[in-house]
Amino acid sequence: MLQQYSFQEGRLVRDSSGSPKISIYNNPDNTERTYLIEQCGLDEHTLASSTDPDETPRIEFEKDHAAIIIKYPKNYSAEDNYFFHVKSMGVFLFPATDAIIIVLKDEHFVFSPSRLATFHCESVRDVLLRLLSQIIRHFEDHLRTIKLTSDELELEISGSMDNRNLQSMFTLAKGLVYYQNALNGNQRMIERMKSTSGRMIGFSQENIEQLEDLMIENQQFLDQSKIYYQVLGGLLEARASIINNNLNVMMKNMNAIVIAISIPTFFTGVGGMSEFTALFAGKLSWYFAYPLFCGVMIATALVIYWLIQRAYRSQ
Repeated sequence: MLQQYSFQEGRLVRDSSGSPKISIYNNPDNTERTYLIEQCGLDEHTLASSTDPDETPRIEFEKDHAAIIIKYPKNYSAEDNYFFHVKSMGVFLFPATDAIIIVLKDEHFVFSPSRLATFHCESVRDVLLRLLSQIIRHFEDHLRTIKLTSDELELEISGSMDNRNLQSMFTLAKGLVYYQNALNGNQRMIERMKSTSGRMIGFSQENIEQLEDLMIENQQFLDQSKIYYQVLGGLLEARASIINNNLNVMMKNMNAIVIAISIPTFFTGVGGMSEFTALFAGKLSWYFAYPLFCGVMIATALVIYWLIQRAYRSQ
């Protein structure tokens, strides 16, 4: 699906009559891919890499354009079940014609209508830098969400006796590994973009300063993701021990209940109902004797349960 934007008076609008022009191909079909390859001169392999989530971020220079593969975080939804995915997009800059082509496979791309009014750019270079900035901020938002989710799961694990929450923690840790890989790849790509700033793209001095700021921010969030992963991974074993301890406590309580019930049941079985009836025959009415007998058995079970729990606490 093709969406076309351009800038008019410094603002992004859904109209291709302004400059620079932005063409966004979301999950392009065969006809659109053929057009991009034959008419726009995009490399077929690079075009296929634009929608490959396992592709490595990089920048390549062709005859009349620069091809850039960027990693960005997929919008999280409940169906992801605590797994934070990353995706790839291809950004193709044509400085000579002041046009940019973006190829990706995502229905919730950053060029959403709610952000058009605040999107200020004057050239394709500004569009690229703003796009990188939004991707970095998107990573920041997701890292904050991962931290909050981890804290919530930690509270649930403290009283849990199953592995469901622990598995969710492992899933979060797995997502952080993908985020580290994506941020690290984007960092190398930005560094190469800065080192080749005079080649085809033609960054100004102001653009280079903005690139340096982006490099610092991206590195900060890369370090942040590493810290989150180390903390999360280091506590996973401790949280697993908490679950095991909760299970042990439950099993001890169950054992205490079984023992407390079995001892009175043993004496009841040995004595039998006939011996009990003969014992109280002519001395106490049955409607007093049987409740008394049951009360004694219950009291005995409670005393035994208390003694077992006291023994557990003294260990």
